[in-house]
Amino acid sequence: MTEFTDSLDLAVDRLLARLPGPLHVGAPLGIGKPHRLLNALYGRIERDPSRQLRLYTALSLDPPDAGSGLERRFLGPFAARHFGEDFPRLAYVRAQRRDALPANIAVEEFYMQSGALLRSVQAQSDYASLNYTHVARALAERGVNCIVQKVAASEDGTRLSLSSNTDLTFDAVDAIVAAGLPRPYLIAEIDPQLPWLGGVAAVPTDYFDLVVAPPGPYPKLFGLPRQPVGDTDYAIGLYASALVRDGGTLQIGIGALADALSHALVLRHTDNAAYRRVMLALDPEIERHPAVVASGGLDPLPQGLYGCSEMINEGFKALVEAGVLRRKVVDKEPLMRRVAEGSAGEHDRELLERDGEFLHGAFYLGSPEFYDWLRNLDDDTRRGIGMRRVSEVNELYGGNETLERLQRREARFFNSCMMATALGAAVSDGLEDGRVVSGVGGQYNFVAMAHALPDARSVLMLRATRGGGKRIESNIRWNYGHTTIPRHLRDIYVTEYGIADLRGKTDEQCVWAMMGIASSRHAGAELALTAMRNGKMPHSFPYVSADNSPERLRRALAPFRADGTLPDYPLGSDFTDVEQRLLRALSWLKGRTATPAAKLRTVLAALLARGRDDPEALRRMALDAPRGLSERLYARLLRHALARA
Repeated sequence: MTEFTDSLDLAVDRLLARLPGPLHVGAPLGIGKPHRLLNALYGRIERDPSRQLRLYTALSLDPPDAGSGLERRFLGPFAARHFGEDFPRLAYVRAQRRDALPANIAVEEFYMQSGALLRSVQAQSDYASLNYTHVARALAERGVNCIVQKVAASEDGTRLSLSSNTDLTFDAVDAIVAAGLPRPYLIAEIDPQLPWLGGVAAVPTDYFDLVVAPPGPYPKLFGLPRQPVGDTDYAIGLYASALVRDGGTLQIGIGALADALSHALVLRHTDNAAYRRVMLALDPEIERHPAVVASGGLDPLPQGLYGCSEMINEGFKALVEAGVLRRKVVDKEPLMRRVAEGSAGEHDRELLERDGEFLHGAFYLGSPEFYDWLRNLDDDTRRGIGMRRVSEVNELYGGNETLERLQRREARFFNSCMMATALGAAVSDGLEDGRVVSGVGGQYNFVAMAHALPDARSVLMLRATRGGGKRIESNIRWNYGHTTIPRHLRDIYVTEYGIADLRGKTDEQCVWAMMGIASSRHAGAELALTAMRNGKMPHSFPYVSADNSPERLRRALAPFRADGTLPDYPLGSDFTDVEQRLLRALSWLKGRTATPAAKLRTVLAALLARGRDDPEALRRMALDAPRGLSERLYARLLRHALARA
């Protein structure tokens, strides 16, 4: 019988009594993690060295620390407003950052908040490198005996929705039972802030062994602040958008590149004339690019797309609202076959319209505005969104391969990477010294699926360079000491300088293609010389450096940044107008203080310059009445940056 309580402490009592031995607890990634329950459990075990706890999870979200100086002045007030003063930071994450987890507690993650735990020995040593779809099997092998999850409750209290995280719970329970182990003890924490999503995500209340409904006030869900999209990101998103085929399938990741891609697809569909003007300014030959001819186009998307992505995010909201995502699929193989063959009748179309879904995902994560959108969906739109197991979304072998192949026609899988090699390998999750930045997640699954489907493509997006000032480095390398996607799975790469189609190409052809999308200042000729030295290119070659430079990019996109076609925040902003001005200024300042010499030049320039008078910005940073030498210097630097950003 399912037990109910409103006490977190009582829930921990029940768990400890039910499982008197070592605790092997699984918790969802992202916002499905019950922070308050996990903190109560952590506190209890921390105080009792006789009990052992090993937590298996991923993406433990933690608001950013305010830092110092100008960063603290900007971030402190924003974080308090955006995340809420009462946001329950995860106690185990705070301990991990200091390598202070007690000896009787361990945390094993397969995906980390990007870059957050690079310096934690405990986090790095207990990282598990797993494809997303292999996690359930690993949980069974580790003997997970409890799963805790945040849920939404129906109005009558008879059903619970896994809402944000259908990804692993069902798969993990099935894998554990199939391994001959007892069904794990399942605890749900009800959160009224979590949007209700039905369908597969909804289960009877008695699916869980214990349901906790803690009293309010209820903290905000973790909201990802939407970042500004710059020229580089827009160029990448625009090139990527030309690889999408009408009537096809779409998967995208998260971040500024995904935001830019989503905005470009919306523009392509809703204002095709403006879209074409931007694309031609970016590349006059884009419509004749072989990869665009073979795999995409520049026309609107009248049939619409079907979204099938492990993560549903801000970009999908924009695509749904613009009518880009509207191709529906159903879990009926005969009907999908008739649709694919073009022989569907009127009755078939009625069934598809009534029962079909246009977006499948395994978890969702986004801004507070995105969560509000999910809470307030109209019934038709809500029925069109189906939360599924990750085994169904991320691979073709989740139980009905034939159906999934029919649904995922002309699939385009867009993901990001940090670096790529000239021969086609991708570096997405770690550094060559072995430290993990984030994790493999579902990237390998989508790349492999693109090669398994006859008309699908995998597109890896990356910025051509990183760093600033004299420390700019190419992200297209000859080689690197860590690989996420091996070169034999190479497909399409996109940078701000174009599209490189590597599928089926020889090594020499790959080098030529990657040189074409690299920064002409930081990679092109060097890659060619290295290729010659290593026997991958003849010693006599007609290499001509392209004008792959930020200046050319800026000139091409400037008119469209100015007229609002390419806004700084295409999917909306979590920052006020004054904060947006400050972000531009602080970004400008960061780029010009990257080295001691550059910092000295910038400080001297700020002291000598009159600067821009922006009382509102100075007031927001508590520098409108500076006191002391450091505050007066900060105010000078900020005025200088505001005048030039």
